[in-house]
Amino acid sequence: MHRHDDHSEEELDLPPSKTKIKKQMLDLQDIGEQLVGLSTDKLKELDLPERLFDAVQEMKRINKFGAQRRQMQYIGRLMRDVEPAPIVAKLEAWSGKSHQHIAWLHQIERWRDRLLENEGALTELLADHPAADAQRLRTLIRNAQKEKELLKPPKSYREIFQVLRDIMPEQAGHAPE
Repeated sequence: MHRHDDHSEEELDLPPSKTKIKKQMLDLQDIGEQLVGLSTDKLKELDLPERLFDAVQEMKRINKFGAQRRQMQYIGRLMRDVEPAPIVAKLEAWSGKSHQHIAWLHQIERWRDRLLENEGALTELLADHPAADAQRLRTLIRNAQKEKELLKPPKSYREIFQVLRDIMPEQAGHAPE
């Protein structure tokens, strides 16, 4: 058994396998694809090397599949010369920000539904947000319920969402862009 442990240590000194190298290349191309999806302003925030920045911008202009594939491979090769960790960290931070924003919007939608289904929900909302216009919310809730009953366009239903957005601010540091 001791001999097997020595063998494991020897394997650690071997160069990476072709499979591992290919996986690393594909990971770098995946990061490159995420870069292509970013706006120019976001790309500038990443402070990429000029060649990589230009290659990503060029990719946005290419519309032929074969050329896109070659350009993505080129971006992947350029990514080899870049430390990907700070880029990945920034992409994850931005992704977290958007996840936070989506969660906030879902919270507002749940509140709107509760207000329409449960009379006590308005009292609870007003207790948490005393600055809210209670009369306006009551009117909107009543109107939204009538619109639904009469199969009319959900104008008040949408307006409740807007009012809730105003009175339930998104967490600091996670504002939508």
